[in-house]
Amino acid sequence: MTSYNITKFAVIGAGNMGSGIAQKIATEGFKVVLVDLDDEKVARGIGIIKSMLDQGVERKVFRPAQAEAILANIKGTSDWSKLGDVDLVIEAVFENIDVKKSVFERLSQNCKPTCILGTNTSSFLVKELVDSVTNPERLVGLHYFFHPAKNRLVEVIGHEGTSDEVYRATWASQEAIGKTPIYSADAPGFVVNRYFVPWVNEGVRLLGENVANIATIEWAAKKAFNVGMGPFELMNVTGVPISLHAATSLGDQMGDFYYPGQALKDFCATGEANWPLNGDVDESKYQAIADRLLGATFYVAAQLVEEEVASVLETDIGARVGLRWPKGPFELLNKLGMEQARDLAAAAIADYGLELPKMLQELNHKAAALEAVSSCGNGTVTDLWFQRPDSMNALDQQTIMQFDAKLTAAQLVQKPLILRANGKAFVAGADIKFFVDSLRADNYPAIGNFAGHGQKVFATLAGNEHASVCRAQGLCLGGGAELALATDWIVASPKMMIGFPETGIGIFPGLGGTQRLPRRVGLPIAKYLIYTGQLLNAEKSLEVGLIDAISSFAKLDATCEEWAQNTDYRQGEIEDIKPHVNWVEIWNFFDNNTLDQIMSGEADAMGNTLLEKAIHKMGQKSYHALKMCENLFHEGAPLPLKHALELESRDLQAVFDHADALEGLSALLEGRRPQFEQVASV
Repeated sequence: MTSYNITKFAVIGAGNMGSGIAQKIATEGFKVVLVDLDDEKVARGIGIIKSMLDQGVERKVFRPAQAEAILANIKGTSDWSKLGDVDLVIEAVFENIDVKKSVFERLSQNCKPTCILGTNTSSFLVKELVDSVTNPERLVGLHYFFHPAKNRLVEVIGHEGTSDEVYRATWASQEAIGKTPIYSADAPGFVVNRYFVPWVNEGVRLLGENVANIATIEWAAKKAFNVGMGPFELMNVTGVPISLHAATSLGDQMGDFYYPGQALKDFCATGEANWPLNGDVDESKYQAIADRLLGATFYVAAQLVEEEVASVLETDIGARVGLRWPKGPFELLNKLGMEQARDLAAAAIADYGLELPKMLQELNHKAAALEAVSSCGNGTVTDLWFQRPDSMNALDQQTIMQFDAKLTAAQLVQKPLILRANGKAFVAGADIKFFVDSLRADNYPAIGNFAGHGQKVFATLAGNEHASVCRAQGLCLGGGAELALATDWIVASPKMMIGFPETGIGIFPGLGGTQRLPRRVGLPIAKYLIYTGQLLNAEKSLEVGLIDAISSFAKLDATCEEWAQNTDYRQGEIEDIKPHVNWVEIWNFFDNNTLDQIMSGEADAMGNTLLEKAIHKMGQKSYHALKMCENLFHEGAPLPLKHALELESRDLQAVFDHADALEGLSALLEGRRPQFEQVASV
């Protein structure tokens, strides 16, 4: 358990980056102090935030009241003495090492000795600031990505003297503010910029060598990487001089391959703000451009993994979350093939006297393997991590297969298990596109095999000699909620939201939800949750018995480890569960009325607003799916869990064969309201 409990933040530097970081912190409900040298700069930063929030209100991202609440969480000041009670301060001033050192000297004078000091530097090593800090064990790197109010990625970097406790607390604080943290060693470029800057720079070199014009390079880059912007448009968005600075800094530390191309230097010398993107596209140049960009990316990505700056997995997560590339460097490498990737990388560095990383020299396919689920031994427990944060850790066939393999291996170690995930979601359901594609191809067996495999794996999680714990740090939806239910204990962060949305997409929870949920919360509350798809926060979930504990992010890992030692598993039956005092009316309503009585209007909500909303929500669901849920609830309730779960497998094809399933699933993918079959009379 960490002694650091980060609840109050500060950001130094009220420019675009600093104001964006402060906005994100405030949006997640935390107090943050925004500091700059004078009141005018502070006011400018607050103005930037207000403008961003106003745009969010216009786009209906925020309600006006939410925007006001976010602004209320931010206090701007030029008085550094106001930092005395801050738990984590993040420096976000411009990239000048002397300026940064002066900032940290000043922070050391004004912050408490236990305040964690973070730098958002992208050009310098964290260790370069150590001499400017008292208690340097509390110094960390926190490298955010533009725009930090929207982009979820943050690289968490410790220097050699950073304490483990500080690093863990910093990581937890980033989860708490809705970021997706990845590990990086204290190395030039950290993870993402190490290969992204050369990717941009290679586009510049292609221009300088007259391989193609800007329009052609842009087109080829977007096609090869399946991205929305090529290197020149990205430079225009982020600032062309920033690209020059980034490449120069990397070149100073890493050598000639990383130095900016002459065309970039020349353009910056003109004083022009943006590259001209117009021009004719020469499609015959595609392969030459794609090969150069891919080769540079493969070389750098393999090299940073060899240097243990980050893992293969973290490198790709960085690209998918931070850059929004559909595929990271190693997924692209694996798709192309190790041999061809080696040849492209070798060509990219041929003029620089560099050596290929061993992964590419030895064609080590295993070294480039990507994991949707990873395993980590952590003292007395084994952690199983879901590692698809860009997909909200959705369950697909590959993820279930990897989870099965990792779980089997972990159980052989004979330690308690903690299921956890990277990103804002624990697991936000199953892969909807897989269901739609299978239904349109008239391939129900693929769905049946997927669900059957999931049921089989989930059934091995609970009631063993060693306990299993779900670390529910964010969204737990659909299959993710069912996975949580399959563990012995669920420990939630204050940010957890859990729900069962299946009836709103024409199906029922098919991975144990209709049977495990009643055994946790009682049949009437299970009906309410599955019939309505109502999301519950952590506090409400604890009231109904859906989870076992709530913990702050600072103590979440320790709380999970405590529960992992508990083998006093539930032994009660469904009929033994009694409603919490706040849930008696909902309990009685769903206990005393059938689905048809509710849907026909015969059931009386007695003016209860929550019940009236529940009935309204049920009217938007698939009646066919609701009816199947009701039958599964009542048929399974008296049976042992093992046999009750078999009922879901028995009925799965019937729900997917119904027209409501394809309509509901398709509507979700297409972002529209489903049009379910109408029931003439219930």
